[in-house]
Amino acid sequence: MEAPDAPPPPRRDKNRHTLSGHLFLSPWILGFVALTAGPVLASLYLAFTRYNLLSPPSWAGLDNFVRMFSDPHFLNSAQVTIIYVFVSVPLQLALALFLAVVLDKGLRGLAIYRSGYYLPSLLGASVAVAVLWRRIFGYDGLLNGVLDIFGVEPTSWLQNTSTALGTLIVLNVWTFGSPMIIFLAGLRQIPHDLYESALLDGAGAIRRFWSITVPMLTPMIFFNLIIQFINAFQAFTPSYVVSGGTGGPNGSTMFYTLYLYIQGFRNFDMGYAAALGWVLLIAIAVLTAINFIASRYWVFYADEK
Repeated sequence: MEAPDAPPPPRRDKNRHTLSGHLFLSPWILGFVALTAGPVLASLYLAFTRYNLLSPPSWAGLDNFVRMFSDPHFLNSAQVTIIYVFVSVPLQLALALFLAVVLDKGLRGLAIYRSGYYLPSLLGASVAVAVLWRRIFGYDGLLNGVLDIFGVEPTSWLQNTSTALGTLIVLNVWTFGSPMIIFLAGLRQIPHDLYESALLDGAGAIRRFWSITVPMLTPMIFFNLIIQFINAFQAFTPSYVVSGGTGGPNGSTMFYTLYLYIQGFRNFDMGYAAALGWVLLIAIAVLTAINFIASRYWVFYADEK
C-alpha cells in the first residue's frame, strides 16, 4: 500500500524561504550591479563620447571607433598583441603537456616537482617577476653573463626591437604551471587498458601518444587553450614593468592593454580608451566563439558515440 503524499508546505513557509534566498543573494546582486554591470554600461556610453575626466562627456557618435583605423599606435598595439598571443600560448601549452607527460611517469618526489613547476604560474604576472625579468635580460643581466662564458657579445635584449617582444613571450611560456596541472589530472583519467591494447598491437610510444593521449586530452587542451588565450589578450603587467610603461623600444612591446591604459590614464582620453576596451572585448568574444565552433571537429568527449 502506497504512503499518502506529504501535504505541500504552507504558503507562508514557502514565501519565507524565498525571502531568505533573496536576502542571501542580495550582496552578490548589489556587488554585480554596482561593480560590474554599472561600469560596463558606463564604459559603453563613454565609448561614444569625448571625455577627459575634467569636463562632462560630449556625444561623439562613432568618431572614436573610426579614429582607430587611422591610428598607427592602435594598429601596432593590435599587431604586437596578436603576435604575443598566437606565439606564446601554443608554446606554453606544448611545454605544459610535455612536462605533464614526463611527470606522469611516476617520478620520485612528484609532489615536489609539481609544486616547483606550478610556482611560476603564481608569480608569473606579478610585478616582482617582471622586475626580475629586467634583471635577467638587461645588458648587465644574468643571460649575458652566461653567454659571455661562451664568448658571445652581450646585448640588451629588452632594448633591442627584434628581441624585446621575444623576452615577454618567454615570460608567458614560463608560466606553464597552471595548464600543466590540468593536463596532469587529465592524464590520470585515461584508462590504462587503452595503452595495454596498443602495446599488444605493437604501437610505439609516439604512436600511443598521438593516437591515445592527445585525443583523450582534447577537452583539457581546449579548456587550457581558451583560458590562456583570454589571459594573454589581457596581458598588461609584463609590458608595463619591462618597458617602463612606454611599450618600447619603438613600440615593440606595446600591448593593446598598455596602449588602452596610456590613452585613458596618461592622455586622459577616456572616451577613446573605452572604445578600445570594447573593441578588445568584442575581439576576444568573436575569437572565443570561433574556437568553440572549431572544437566540434577536434575535441573528443568520452560520452560521445
